[in-house]
Amino acid sequence: MAATTPDAELSIGAVAERAGLAVSALRFYEAHGLITSTRTSGGQRRYTRDVLRRLAVIRAAQRVGFPLAEILRMLADVPEGHHVTEAEWRSLAAGWRPEIDERIRVLDQLDRCIGCGCLSMRTCQMANPDDRAGRRGPGPRYWLAPGPN
Repeated sequence: MAATTPDAELSIGAVAERAGLAVSALRFYEAHGLITSTRTSGGQRRYTRDVLRRLAVIRAAQRVGFPLAEILRMLADVPEGHHVTEAEWRSLAAGWRPEIDERIRVLDQLDRCIGCGCLSMRTCQMANPDDRAGRRGPGPRYWLAPGPN
């Protein structure tokens, strides 16, 4: 078990236990640059405690559907080892809002149109009168580019 002093570094097993993740997930995140560790003289990974908050943010971002590359971009300005304040995390999360809102907008369209000029003429007459989407080009126009319906 990890040392109990507040500044003590945590082993990979302790971080995995505290974060509710598999050790392999921590290795994966590290390999993709989302978290970092130092190594002991014996080659064992050691993490500072701030990694627990960083992992919580990574998991929250994944839960709402952000891919790892986007999460990495989001965390680029958060230095490793910096104990991020609640206000800083709130600001980071607020930056997610536009992307989440856009995802919600796209999902809402799924209710009425799976791809412009859909196969249901009854639905198309309601959601796509006079085949407005067809004039915008082939394929799922409402999905490919934002614009008026």
